[in-house]
Amino acid sequence: MNTISAEWTKLWSVRSTWWSLLAGVLLMAATAGQLAIYAANANTNDDPADDAGIVTVGSVVIGSVELTQYAVLALGLLVITSEFTSGTIRTTLQCTPSRGRVLLAKAAVTGAVTFALGLLLGAVGALVARPVLGRWGAAPAGGTVGDVLAVATYLALVGVLALGLGAALRSAVLALVVLVATLMIVPLSLQEPDIAVLDRIADAFPGVAGGHFLAGDTGPYPAPVGLLLLAAWAGAALLLGRAALRRRDA
Repeated sequence: MNTISAEWTKLWSVRSTWWSLLAGVLLMAATAGQLAIYAANANTNDDPADDAGIVTVGSVVIGSVELTQYAVLALGLLVITSEFTSGTIRTTLQCTPSRGRVLLAKAAVTGAVTFALGLLLGAVGALVARPVLGRWGAAPAGGTVGDVLAVATYLALVGVLALGLGAALRSAVLALVVLVATLMIVPLSLQEPDIAVLDRIADAFPGVAGGHFLAGDTGPYPAPVGLLLLAAWAGAALLLGRAALRRRDA
């Protein structure tokens, strides 16, 4: 518990945390507003082929996550990589020699903060999208709350994934490149040829699995399986980070 308290204090004592939170809110507001404008305009233009019909606020919030998540990834990365850059990781490990305990404490704090941030971002996205959609929007209470909770869960897991990779790679830039490749570039490249076996491989990547979870898909696997796959990636990243911390000096 003392280790978690220490990590909590450190997280809120650095400016990068507050900048990441602000960036996330601004990105969500801007993206949700833009997507809502697109949906409303599609229904009122002269081309009936792109009519979106009634759009739920929750779907706009989910669509906004693709861009907004990078503020959360930055937060997850900086929780650990900023300590390597400043050298404060030495003090951290002197106070708590167990690498595993330190990383678990960071994961607990990162997961809690990014989940709460996800709730805030979901609420911001919904508040922005609803008036912009106007008569072309719907906001059923149960569905909207469920979508916001799903967004918060997704962001908490990708935040922990970023933390694990940051611990393993130590460099925020390198870890971010790996994250972008893992979440987007590699699965998109696999899906591009439209070959069944490559599509199935892409479906196992965290970004795609998280997308199926957020969308509530039933194929190629149910939404809970997408959540489990994403959680498995986050857990594997933590194990990789723990192994790297134990193998190398701070």
